[in-house]
Amino acid sequence: DVQFNNFDAFDDAADGNAQGEDKVHVRVQQRNGRKCITTVAGLADDLDVKRICKAFKKNFSCNGAVQKDEDAGEVIQLSGDQRTNVKSFLVDQEICLNDSIVLHGF
Repeated sequence: DVQFNNFDAFDDAADGNAQGEDKVHVRVQQRNGRKCITTVAGLADDLDVKRICKAFKKNFSCNGAVQKDEDAGEVIQLSGDQRTNVKSFLVDQEICLNDSIVLHGF
């Protein structure tokens, strides 16, 4: 008999709020053509999400908005693929630790 390891890739995503540290998820969603948007979800509740979005827009020279989401709370949307910029900004400004940021997408 062949025994496969029972590794579930989405196992940690399901119980994100169970462990003490919450992950910050940075995703890229494809729009029409070569346009895409970057979403930043899972930032701590005590942070001023509006001010972080304003800093993103100023530093990355892109448009952005703060959307309310039932599951993820407040989600920042940025135009363009800003995944690496967002990660380096959050680490440089000491908003999040490097380990707690998860980059998703192609």
